Amino acid sequence: MFGLFKTDPAKKLQKAYEQKLEQAMQAARNGDMRANASLTEEAEALRAQIDKLKQE
Repeated sequence: MFGLFKTDPAKKLQKAYEQKLEQAMQAARNGDMRANASLTEEAEALRAQIDKLKQE
């Protein structure tokens, strides 16, 4: 019953992951490949955390 109002940490990480990918795409469109690479790397780190949470 009390778990009803708790937020799912995987959902929060998924949203952050999607935002990082969107930012990376925008950086690539603007020709900023360094920003694209760093944002993609951050997104992949978030993806690893999401996978770890789902396995637990």
